[in-house]
Amino acid sequence: MILTTCAACAAPLAHDAPRCVRCKLRYCDATCQHDHWRRGHKQMCKKIHRGGNAEQYNADKKYKEAVAEAVEACADDTKGQTCYICTQALHWKTKEGLVRMCACRGTAGFAHVSCLAEQAKILFAEAEANNLDKNAWNERWKRWQKCSLCEQDYHGVVRCALGWASWKTYLGRPETDQIRRMAMNLLGNGLYAANRDEEALSVFEANLATLRRFGAPEAHLLDMKGNLASTHHKLGRHKESLSTTREIYAGVKSLYGDRHFRTLQAAFNLALALNKLGKYAESESLLRGPISDAQHTFGNDNEYTLDLRSVLADTLACLGGIDNLRAAVAMREDVYKRTRQIFGALHPMTQRRQRRLEEYRAAVAQGYTIVREHRDGGRDDPNP
Repeated sequence: MILTTCAACAAPLAHDAPRCVRCKLRYCDATCQHDHWRRGHKQMCKKIHRGGNAEQYNADKKYKEAVAEAVEACADDTKGQTCYICTQALHWKTKEGLVRMCACRGTAGFAHVSCLAEQAKILFAEAEANNLDKNAWNERWKRWQKCSLCEQDYHGVVRCALGWASWKTYLGRPETDQIRRMAMNLLGNGLYAANRDEEALSVFEANLATLRRFGAPEAHLLDMKGNLASTHHKLGRHKESLSTTREIYAGVKSLYGDRHFRTLQAAFNLALALNKLGKYAESESLLRGPISDAQHTFGNDNEYTLDLRSVLADTLACLGGIDNLRAAVAMREDVYKRTRQIFGALHPMTQRRQRRLEEYRAAVAQGYTIVREHRDGGRDDPNP
Protein backbone atom coordinates (compact mmCIF):
# COMPACT_ATOMS: atom_id res chain seq x y z
CA MET A 1 0.00 0.00 0.00
CA ILE A 2 1.24 3.53 -0.70
CA LEU A 3 1.73 5.67 2.40
CA THR A 4 -1.73 7.12 3.07
CA THR A 5 -1.92 6.31 6.79
CA CYS A 6 -0.04 7.51 9.87
CA ALA A 7 3.16 5.52 10.46
CA ALA A 8 2.42 5.42 14.20
CA CYS A 9 -1.34 4.83 14.57
CA ALA A 10 -2.46 3.89 11.00
CA ALA A 11 -5.13 6.62 10.89
CA PRO A 12 -5.93 8.06 7.41
CA LEU A 13 -3.84 11.12 6.59
CA ALA A 14 -4.47 14.41 4.84
CA HIS A 15 -2.18 15.15 1.89
CA ASP A 16 -0.45 17.90 3.90
CA ALA A 17 0.08 15.83 7.08
CA PRO A 18 3.30 16.50 9.08
CA ARG A 19 6.41 14.68 7.93
CA CYS A 20 9.67 13.53 9.43
CA VAL A 21 12.18 16.20 8.43
CA ARG A 22 14.78 13.66 7.32
CA CYS A 23 12.95 10.67 5.79
CA LYS A 24 9.55 12.31 4.99
CA LEU A 25 7.51 9.63 6.77
CA ARG A 26 4.06 11.08 7.54
CA TYR A 27 2.14 11.32 10.82
CA CYS A 28 -1.15 12.61 12.23
CA ASP A 29 0.63 15.10 14.48
CA ALA A 30 3.71 15.67 16.60
CA THR A 31 2.47 13.27 19.29
CA CYS A 32 2.37 10.34 16.84
CA GLN A 33 5.75 11.32 15.43
CA HIS A 34 7.41 11.39 18.86
CA ASP A 35 5.79 8.08 19.83
CA HIS A 36 7.03 6.42 16.61
CA TRP A 37 10.53 7.77 17.19
CA ARG A 38 10.61 6.20 20.64
CA ARG A 39 9.27 2.87 19.28
CA GLY A 40 12.13 2.36 16.83
CA HIS A 41 11.94 4.89 14.01
CA LYS A 42 15.13 6.45 15.38
CA GLN A 43 17.03 3.37 14.20
CA MET A 44 15.38 3.31 10.74
CA CYS A 45 15.21 6.99 9.83
CA LYS A 46 18.65 7.29 8.23
CA LYS A 47 18.23 4.02 6.32
CA ILE A 48 14.90 5.18 4.88
CA HIS A 49 16.45 8.51 3.92
CA ARG A 50 19.32 6.78 2.13
CA GLY A 51 16.75 4.67 0.27
CA GLY A 52 15.17 7.75 -1.31
CA ASN A 53 12.89 8.73 1.61
CA ALA A 54 9.69 7.11 2.84
CA GLU A 55 7.58 6.70 -0.31
CA GLN A 56 10.46 5.50 -2.49
CA TYR A 57 11.79 3.20 0.23
CA ASN A 58 8.34 1.66 0.69
CA ALA A 59 7.78 1.24 -3.06
CA ASP A 60 11.17 -0.42 -3.59
CA LYS A 61 10.49 -2.83 -0.72
CA LYS A 62 6.98 -3.67 -1.94
CA TYR A 63 8.26 -4.15 -5.49
CA LYS A 64 10.82 -6.75 -4.38
CA GLU A 65 8.17 -8.59 -2.38
CA ALA A 66 5.75 -8.53 -5.34
CA VAL A 67 8.39 -9.84 -7.75
CA ALA A 68 9.26 -12.71 -5.39
CA GLU A 69 5.56 -13.61 -5.10
CA ALA A 70 5.09 -13.49 -8.89
CA VAL A 71 8.14 -15.67 -9.54
CA GLU A 72 6.95 -18.24 -7.00
CA ALA A 73 3.44 -18.30 -8.51
CA CYS A 74 4.89 -18.90 -12.00
CA ALA A 75 7.56 -21.42 -10.97
CA ASP A 76 5.90 -24.52 -12.40
CA ASP A 77 5.18 -22.80 -15.72
CA THR A 78 8.68 -21.34 -16.19
CA LYS A 79 10.90 -24.39 -15.55
CA GLY A 80 13.62 -24.73 -18.18
CA GLN A 81 12.69 -21.44 -19.93
CA THR A 82 14.62 -18.23 -20.59
CA CYS A 83 13.67 -14.56 -20.75
CA TYR A 84 12.74 -13.43 -24.27
CA ILE A 85 14.30 -10.02 -23.53
CA CYS A 86 17.67 -10.84 -21.92
CA THR A 87 17.75 -14.56 -22.96
CA GLN A 88 18.80 -15.67 -19.44
CA ALA A 89 17.01 -17.94 -16.96
CA LEU A 90 18.07 -15.85 -13.94
CA HIS A 91 18.25 -12.08 -14.16
CA TRP A 92 21.88 -11.03 -14.35
CA LYS A 93 21.56 -8.39 -11.61
CA THR A 94 18.62 -9.26 -9.35
CA LYS A 95 18.90 -13.06 -9.72
CA GLU A 96 15.11 -13.23 -9.96
CA GLY A 97 13.32 -16.01 -11.79
CA LEU A 98 10.87 -15.85 -14.68
CA VAL A 99 7.17 -15.02 -14.91
CA ARG A 100 4.50 -15.12 -17.62
CA MET A 101 0.77 -14.70 -16.75
CA CYS A 102 -0.39 -13.24 -20.08
CA ALA A 103 -2.02 -15.07 -23.01
CA CYS A 104 1.20 -16.41 -24.55
CA ARG A 105 1.37 -20.16 -25.10
CA GLY A 106 4.03 -22.79 -25.63
CA THR A 107 7.52 -21.42 -25.08
CA ALA A 108 6.59 -17.77 -25.76
CA GLY A 109 6.27 -14.90 -23.32
CA PHE A 110 8.61 -15.84 -20.46
CA ALA A 111 10.41 -12.86 -18.96
CA HIS A 112 11.78 -11.28 -15.79
CA VAL A 113 9.63 -8.59 -14.22
CA SER A 114 12.78 -6.43 -14.10
CA CYS A 115 13.28 -6.84 -17.85
CA LEU A 116 9.63 -6.02 -18.59
CA ALA A 117 9.84 -2.94 -16.37
CA GLU A 118 13.10 -1.74 -17.89
CA GLN A 119 11.72 -2.23 -21.40
CA ALA A 120 8.61 -0.20 -20.54
CA LYS A 121 10.66 2.50 -18.87
CA ILE A 122 12.99 2.91 -21.87
CA LEU A 123 10.21 2.89 -24.47
CA PHE A 124 8.17 5.49 -22.63
CA ALA A 125 11.21 7.68 -21.95
CA GLU A 126 11.89 7.70 -25.70
CA ALA A 127 8.31 8.77 -26.38
CA GLU A 128 8.65 11.67 -23.94
CA ALA A 129 12.11 12.70 -25.15
CA ASN A 130 11.10 12.68 -28.83
CA ASN A 131 7.69 14.34 -28.32
CA LEU A 132 5.91 11.48 -30.06
CA ASP A 133 2.20 11.85 -30.81
CA LYS A 134 -0.51 10.74 -28.42
CA ASN A 135 -1.09 7.38 -30.11
CA ALA A 136 2.59 6.41 -29.92
CA TRP A 137 2.74 7.71 -26.36
CA ASN A 138 -0.24 5.55 -25.32
CA GLU A 139 1.09 2.45 -27.09
CA ARG A 140 4.37 2.68 -25.23
CA TRP A 141 2.69 3.29 -21.89
CA LYS A 142 0.75 0.03 -22.36
CA ARG A 143 4.00 -1.89 -21.99
CA TRP A 144 3.65 -1.39 -18.23
CA GLN A 145 0.66 -3.75 -18.22
CA LYS A 146 0.40 -5.50 -21.59
CA CYS A 147 2.57 -8.26 -23.10
CA SER A 148 4.35 -7.06 -26.25
CA LEU A 149 4.05 -10.55 -27.82
CA CYS A 150 0.41 -11.57 -27.33
CA GLU A 151 -0.87 -8.00 -26.76
CA GLN A 152 -2.97 -9.11 -23.78
CA ASP A 153 -2.87 -7.66 -20.27
CA TYR A 154 -0.82 -9.39 -17.62
CA HIS A 155 -2.95 -10.72 -14.79
CA GLY A 156 -2.71 -11.66 -11.14
CA VAL A 157 0.48 -11.19 -9.18
CA VAL A 158 2.55 -10.38 -12.29
CA ARG A 159 0.36 -7.37 -12.98
CA CYS A 160 0.74 -6.39 -9.33
CA ALA A 161 4.54 -6.55 -9.58
CA LEU A 162 4.49 -4.38 -12.71
CA GLY A 163 2.20 -1.95 -10.88
CA TRP A 164 4.78 -1.55 -8.14
CA ALA A 165 7.50 -1.25 -10.80
CA SER A 166 5.73 1.67 -12.50
CA TRP A 167 4.95 3.40 -9.20
CA LYS A 168 8.53 3.20 -7.93
CA THR A 169 9.72 4.56 -11.27
CA TYR A 170 7.51 7.66 -11.42
CA LEU A 171 6.52 8.48 -7.81
CA GLY A 172 9.24 11.15 -7.57
CA ARG A 173 7.45 13.35 -10.09
CA PRO A 174 5.26 16.25 -8.88
CA GLU A 175 1.70 15.43 -7.80
CA THR A 176 0.43 17.49 -10.73
CA ASP A 177 2.30 15.28 -13.20
CA GLN A 178 -0.03 13.11 -15.29
CA ILE A 179 2.47 10.24 -15.49
CA ARG A 180 2.70 10.00 -11.71
CA ARG A 181 -1.07 9.72 -11.47
CA MET A 182 -1.17 7.11 -14.23
CA ALA A 183 1.50 5.08 -12.42
CA MET A 184 -0.56 5.25 -9.23
CA ASN A 185 -3.56 3.98 -11.14
CA LEU A 186 -1.50 1.10 -12.58
CA LEU A 187 -0.52 0.20 -9.03
CA GLY A 188 -4.15 0.22 -7.91
CA ASN A 189 -5.14 -2.00 -10.83
CA GLY A 190 -2.26 -4.36 -10.07
CA LEU A 191 -3.25 -4.70 -6.43
CA TYR A 192 -6.86 -5.30 -7.54
CA ALA A 193 -5.70 -8.01 -9.98
CA ALA A 194 -3.79 -9.72 -7.16
CA ASN A 195 -6.89 -9.63 -4.88
CA ARG A 196 -5.32 -7.09 -2.53
CA ASP A 197 -8.59 -5.21 -2.56
CA GLU A 198 -8.30 -3.05 0.57
CA GLU A 199 -4.88 -1.88 -0.59
CA ALA A 200 -6.22 -1.18 -4.07
CA LEU A 201 -9.08 0.84 -2.59
CA SER A 202 -6.61 2.95 -0.61
CA VAL A 203 -4.59 3.70 -3.76
CA PHE A 204 -7.68 4.59 -5.83
CA GLU A 205 -8.97 6.89 -3.06
CA ALA A 206 -5.61 8.64 -2.87
CA ASN A 207 -5.57 9.11 -6.64
CA LEU A 208 -9.13 10.49 -6.69
CA ALA A 209 -8.26 12.93 -3.91
CA THR A 210 -5.25 14.13 -5.93
CA LEU A 211 -7.36 14.59 -9.06
CA ARG A 212 -9.94 16.63 -7.16
CA ARG A 213 -7.29 18.74 -5.45
CA PHE A 214 -5.81 19.82 -8.76
CA GLY A 215 -9.07 20.30 -10.66
CA ALA A 216 -8.86 17.36 -13.05
CA PRO A 217 -11.42 17.10 -15.89
CA GLU A 218 -14.70 15.33 -15.16
CA ALA A 219 -13.72 12.43 -17.44
CA HIS A 220 -10.70 11.63 -15.26
CA LEU A 221 -12.78 11.80 -12.10
CA LEU A 222 -15.34 9.40 -13.59
CA ASP A 223 -12.59 6.91 -14.52
CA MET A 224 -11.28 6.90 -10.97
CA LYS A 225 -14.77 6.61 -9.48
CA GLY A 226 -15.20 3.56 -11.69
CA ASN A 227 -12.17 1.93 -10.08
CA LEU A 228 -13.59 2.70 -6.65
CA ALA A 229 -16.98 1.25 -7.55
CA SER A 230 -15.42 -1.97 -8.90
CA THR A 231 -13.37 -2.37 -5.75
CA HIS A 232 -16.37 -1.77 -3.49
CA HIS A 233 -18.21 -4.43 -5.48
CA LYS A 234 -15.37 -6.91 -5.06
CA LEU A 235 -15.25 -6.19 -1.32
CA GLY A 236 -18.98 -6.93 -1.00
CA ARG A 237 -20.03 -3.30 -0.45
CA HIS A 238 -22.74 -3.51 -3.10
CA LYS A 239 -24.97 -0.60 -2.14
CA GLU A 240 -22.02 1.78 -2.27
CA SER A 241 -20.98 0.27 -5.59
CA LEU A 242 -24.46 0.61 -7.14
CA SER A 243 -24.84 4.25 -6.12
CA THR A 244 -21.48 5.15 -7.65
CA THR A 245 -21.95 3.12 -10.84
CA ARG A 246 -25.30 4.77 -11.59
CA GLU A 247 -23.63 8.15 -11.32
CA ILE A 248 -20.72 7.04 -13.49
CA TYR A 249 -22.89 5.53 -16.24
CA ALA A 250 -24.95 8.69 -16.59
CA GLY A 251 -21.83 10.88 -16.63
CA VAL A 252 -19.86 8.76 -19.09
CA LYS A 253 -22.81 8.35 -21.46
CA SER A 254 -23.29 12.12 -21.50
CA LEU A 255 -19.59 12.76 -22.17
CA TYR A 256 -18.82 10.07 -24.76
CA GLY A 257 -22.08 8.79 -26.25
CA ASP A 258 -23.50 5.27 -26.42
CA ARG A 259 -20.78 3.44 -28.38
CA HIS A 260 -17.61 4.62 -26.69
CA PHE A 261 -15.66 1.90 -24.89
CA ARG A 262 -15.86 3.83 -21.61
CA THR A 263 -19.66 3.84 -21.85
CA LEU A 264 -19.65 0.10 -22.49
CA GLN A 265 -17.39 -0.48 -19.49
CA ALA A 266 -19.70 1.64 -17.35
CA ALA A 267 -22.74 -0.34 -18.52
CA PHE A 268 -20.99 -3.60 -17.64
CA ASN A 269 -20.13 -2.36 -14.14
CA LEU A 270 -23.66 -1.06 -13.56
CA ALA A 271 -25.15 -4.40 -14.62
CA LEU A 272 -22.89 -6.23 -12.16
CA ALA A 273 -23.96 -3.88 -9.37
CA LEU A 274 -27.64 -4.33 -10.23
CA ASN A 275 -27.33 -8.12 -10.31
CA LYS A 276 -25.58 -8.20 -6.97
CA LEU A 277 -28.62 -6.58 -5.38
CA GLY A 278 -31.08 -8.80 -7.25
CA LYS A 279 -32.27 -6.15 -9.73
CA TYR A 280 -32.20 -8.57 -12.67
CA ALA A 281 -35.04 -7.10 -14.73
CA GLU A 282 -33.41 -3.65 -14.66
CA SER A 283 -30.07 -5.21 -15.55
CA GLU A 284 -31.50 -7.06 -18.57
CA SER A 285 -33.18 -3.88 -19.82
CA LEU A 286 -29.93 -1.96 -19.45
CA LEU A 287 -27.70 -4.49 -21.24
CA ARG A 288 -29.49 -5.01 -24.57
CA GLY A 289 -28.49 -1.63 -26.02
CA PRO A 290 -24.80 -1.66 -24.97
CA ILE A 291 -24.36 -5.22 -26.30
CA SER A 292 -25.71 -4.18 -29.69
CA ASP A 293 -23.47 -1.10 -29.63
CA ALA A 294 -20.41 -3.18 -28.69
CA GLN A 295 -21.04 -5.72 -31.44
CA HIS A 296 -21.54 -3.00 -34.04
CA THR A 297 -18.50 -0.97 -32.98
CA PHE A 298 -15.96 -3.58 -31.88
CA GLY A 299 -17.20 -6.98 -33.13
CA ASN A 300 -18.14 -10.23 -31.41
CA ASP A 301 -14.62 -11.16 -30.26
CA ASN A 302 -13.88 -7.90 -28.47
CA GLU A 303 -13.45 -7.88 -24.68
CA TYR A 304 -16.27 -5.36 -24.17
CA THR A 305 -18.73 -7.45 -26.16
CA LEU A 306 -17.73 -10.65 -24.36
CA ASP A 307 -17.93 -9.05 -20.92
CA LEU A 308 -21.37 -7.60 -21.58
CA ARG A 309 -22.73 -10.87 -22.99
CA SER A 310 -21.31 -12.76 -20.00
CA VAL A 311 -23.15 -10.60 -17.50
CA LEU A 312 -26.35 -10.76 -19.60
CA ALA A 313 -26.15 -14.57 -19.48
CA ASP A 314 -25.87 -14.41 -15.71
CA THR A 315 -28.83 -12.03 -15.60
CA LEU A 316 -31.00 -14.35 -17.70
CA ALA A 317 -30.02 -17.35 -15.58
CA CYS A 318 -31.11 -15.57 -12.42
CA LEU A 319 -34.38 -14.24 -13.87
CA GLY A 320 -35.81 -17.75 -13.63
CA GLY A 321 -37.51 -20.07 -16.09
CA ILE A 322 -36.03 -22.85 -18.20
CA ASP A 323 -36.11 -20.78 -21.40
CA ASN A 324 -34.02 -18.05 -19.80
CA LEU A 325 -31.61 -20.62 -18.43
CA ARG A 326 -31.19 -22.28 -21.84
CA ALA A 327 -30.57 -18.87 -23.40
CA ALA A 328 -27.91 -18.25 -20.74
CA VAL A 329 -26.22 -21.57 -21.57
CA ALA A 330 -26.16 -20.79 -25.30
CA MET A 331 -24.69 -17.36 -24.65
CA ARG A 332 -22.12 -18.71 -22.22
CA GLU A 333 -21.08 -21.43 -24.70
CA ASP A 334 -20.34 -18.87 -27.37
CA VAL A 335 -18.53 -16.55 -24.95
CA TYR A 336 -16.41 -19.40 -23.61
CA LYS A 337 -15.45 -20.58 -27.12
CA ARG A 338 -14.35 -17.09 -28.16
CA THR A 339 -12.52 -16.47 -24.87
CA ARG A 340 -10.56 -19.72 -25.21
CA GLN A 341 -9.56 -18.83 -28.78
CA ILE A 342 -8.27 -15.43 -27.65
CA PHE A 343 -6.65 -16.19 -24.28
CA GLY A 344 -5.98 -19.93 -24.32
CA ALA A 345 -7.31 -22.66 -22.04
CA LEU A 346 -5.15 -21.83 -19.01
CA HIS A 347 -5.97 -18.14 -18.69
CA PRO A 348 -7.95 -17.32 -15.50
CA MET A 349 -10.67 -15.60 -17.55
CA THR A 350 -11.14 -18.73 -19.68
CA GLN A 351 -11.28 -20.96 -16.63
CA ARG A 352 -13.80 -18.73 -14.82
CA ARG A 353 -16.06 -18.71 -17.86
CA GLN A 354 -15.75 -22.46 -18.23
CA ARG A 355 -16.81 -22.98 -14.60
CA ARG A 356 -19.84 -20.74 -15.03
CA LEU A 357 -20.83 -22.54 -18.25
CA GLU A 358 -20.60 -25.93 -16.53
CA GLU A 359 -22.74 -24.63 -13.66
CA TYR A 360 -25.48 -23.55 -16.05
CA ARG A 361 -25.37 -26.77 -18.07
CA ALA A 362 -25.81 -28.73 -14.84
CA ALA A 363 -28.75 -26.52 -13.88
CA VAL A 364 -30.50 -27.22 -17.21
CA ALA A 365 -29.83 -30.95 -16.95
CA GLN A 366 -31.20 -31.18 -13.42
CA GLY A 367 -34.01 -28.67 -13.88
CA TYR A 368 -33.17 -26.30 -11.04
CA THR A 369 -33.00 -22.52 -10.89
CA ILE A 370 -29.87 -20.43 -10.39
CA VAL A 371 -30.13 -18.58 -7.09
CA ARG A 372 -27.57 -16.00 -6.03
CA GLU A 373 -27.12 -14.03 -2.86
CA HIS A 374 -28.20 -10.47 -3.48
CA ARG A 375 -27.86 -8.61 -0.27
CA ASP A 376 -25.31 -5.99 0.71
CA GLY A 377 -22.23 -7.83 1.85
CA GLY A 378 -22.95 -11.00 -0.16
CA ARG A 379 -20.07 -13.20 -1.21
CA ASP A 380 -21.04 -14.51 -4.66
CA ASP A 381 -19.21 -12.80 -7.51
CA PRO A 382 -20.71 -12.95 -11.03
CA ASN A 383 -17.32 -13.43 -12.65
CA PRO A 384 -17.46 -12.03 -16.21
